[in-house]
Amino acid sequence: MRGARHAGWAVAMVVAAFPAAGCGGGDVEGGPGVLSASWSDPPNPLEPANTNEVQGGKVLDMLFRGLKRYNPRTGAAENMLAEKIETSDSQNFAVTVRNGWTFSNGEPVTARSFVDAWNYGAGLKNNQKNAYFFGYIDGYDKVHPENGTQSADTLSGLRVTGPRTFTIRLSQKFSTFPDTLGYSAFAPLPRAFFDHHADWQKKPVGNGPYLIKSYARGFMMSLRKWDRYPGPDPARNNGVDLKVYTDGNTAYTDLLSGNLDLVDDVPAAQLKNVRADLQGRYINTPAGIIQTLAFPFYDPQWNKPGSQKVRAGLSMAINRDQITRTIFHDTRTPASDWTSPVLGVEGGFQAGLCGSACTYDPAQAKKLVQEGGGLPGGQVRIAYNADAGSHGEWVDAVCHSIDNALGNDKACVGNPIGTFADFRNQIGQHKMPGPFRAGWQMDYPLIQNFLQPLYYTGASSNDGKWSDKRFDKLVDQANAEADRARAVKLFQSAEGVVRDNMAAIPLWYQNGSAGYAQRLSHVALNPFSVPVYNEIKVG
Repeated sequence: MRGARHAGWAVAMVVAAFPAAGCGGGDVEGGPGVLSASWSDPPNPLEPANTNEVQGGKVLDMLFRGLKRYNPRTGAAENMLAEKIETSDSQNFAVTVRNGWTFSNGEPVTARSFVDAWNYGAGLKNNQKNAYFFGYIDGYDKVHPENGTQSADTLSGLRVTGPRTFTIRLSQKFSTFPDTLGYSAFAPLPRAFFDHHADWQKKPVGNGPYLIKSYARGFMMSLRKWDRYPGPDPARNNGVDLKVYTDGNTAYTDLLSGNLDLVDDVPAAQLKNVRADLQGRYINTPAGIIQTLAFPFYDPQWNKPGSQKVRAGLSMAINRDQITRTIFHDTRTPASDWTSPVLGVEGGFQAGLCGSACTYDPAQAKKLVQEGGGLPGGQVRIAYNADAGSHGEWVDAVCHSIDNALGNDKACVGNPIGTFADFRNQIGQHKMPGPFRAGWQMDYPLIQNFLQPLYYTGASSNDGKWSDKRFDKLVDQANAEADRARAVKLFQSAEGVVRDNMAAIPLWYQNGSAGYAQRLSHVALNPFSVPVYNEIKVG
């Protein structure tokens, strides 16, 4: 996802407003069969194409179902509203929508429900943050030009051919495109969204297993089970109260005291005690998230001959094992490639691909940095946002490791930037003076999603502006390959180019962590580190 979904505790500004929930005990306690969970207010309206962060994404996953859904255990893309998606050339697709699905207001879900939603999401004038997900569809350059105003209101690559059928024409071959369609940006929308947009924003109407009952910003969003939900994955509880917290430690304390049922992001400060505190009600499971150090390749100092050796040397100077053990208490796993173990071997994960460059070796690290011409400017400054999480702690640990390896106590320093917004703004304006922390949470479980958005020339989340023609060519070939196994092999070859150039330093894979109350059962996190709310049982 663009710049990675950011799941910080800091509360951001909001555009949407919902009817306030009552403050009586009934709403707070939720009632029989209703669980309470920690949450943060989303920064944007809960429109599928306008939500690109975790907290809003949690709600969309309860409100909507799309053509595909990712299996909450395996991550596999499985048909949901899609009866079938057919193609003969990996560029033109024919979609048939299942019969019998409706939105919670009774409106049928049709082919037009998808096509209208996608056209809206892609349009430049609608200012949707996930617009670029429609960039593969033919005509995107007209509805969302890089410069100027849009010259078309609809994507030429979308055509409704019947009440339940439509076609998709892509601007390039992309054999695994159907597997991207489980992402929330591709959800269908009812006519109420377009005819009464302001009303819909106040109380979104979807087609998933839950309805929004009420929302008081800064306090709680209450969702309740939709009894007439037609899907195969109904809610096994009566609802979820998402309670707003601005401090993860407060949420954790409420869990221990019985005032909260579920915390889905255990704070770093609590990790050393969490197993004893919760006695078997603690989840620590791999997620499709990787943390890296990115580089400003637009700065000639980081893109000159020999700089690859400097980057490789810095990677070898980082003691990943020690940092993940002492700071993260094994909720992170040292990275050895640029994807995620949740993909599995068949999906393209290559354990050990990074090789010796990701193994702590102080002597070799110092040698490579010297051979590469030394540190640009004589010092590495690692930028990070200082307003969320334990970034300062691990950056200091990384710098301490680099200092020790290079024999210079001023070789590396942290470069804290006040807020996440300021941090992203400096990245977007290409003003980073050195390496900067980067995280990527997969949008969909494909190796393509870990590579193309981040490293392809001009890609949406290629924040360091790295560019390599061989990498681009291999990605193009992989996208055009109809055979999935051969496509994965080509993507793996492209990842080898990333490795050979050390386009970014892989640090660690992030696990999902959660703790829950005794009255809950069947609690699990999906491969995106989000609770599978509809499967949780209460009592």
